[in-house]
Amino acid sequence: MTALARTELHSALEASSGRSAKTVYGGHEHVLRQTLISLRAGEALAEHNNPGEATVQVLHGRVVLAAGEESWSGWTGDLIIVPDAPHSVTAVEDSSILLTVVKLR
Repeated sequence: MTALARTELHSALEASSGRSAKTVYGGHEHVLRQTLISLRAGEALAEHNNPGEATVQVLHGRVVLAAGEESWSGWTGDLIIVPDAPHSVTAVEDSSILLTVVKLR
């Protein structure tokens, strides 16, 4: 996972969008999906709905997950439970996260 995070972060830093993602497990045909997402500092995943229960594990860097008026900071090694509400994720530093989702809908 560390090597994949490093590779995806390198791709994010090179990409014009400032981000890169790779499905580690699952996909649309599975209930469980794990995706490694890397973001260049200052880049964000725009506000979106949560398709089920989800967590964000910070593999590298620092991110902020925001939902409405609330926000949670996560540093390397932290696990953030994603609320069942529209939310966004912003990279404070160059970051890699593991998004785990169990689709309920």
